Amino acid sequence: MTTLTVTAKGQITLRKDLLRHLGVHPGSKIAIEKLPDGRIEVRAEEPRGAISAVFGALKREGQAPISIEDMNEAISRGWAGEL
Repeated sequence: MTTLTVTAKGQITLRKDLLRHLGVHPGSKIAIEKLPDGRIEVRAEEPRGAISAVFGALKREGQAPISIEDMNEAISRGWAGEL
């Protein structure tokens, strides 16, 4: 068990071995959950990627990008039962 000291400002510092155990590094976020019995749960916050990370996720290798016009035409043909 690790014992930490609370500063006059009400802060604590987690030692490097604890941070390594959590898998966090400078700039990472840590989530704290208050439990009903006076304990807390500390865990690494799951990183959230940028929305741009999904761009191209459905693209097949060697496939050229599809224009908005081509998409609209395919949608129209689909609704018309032509596909």
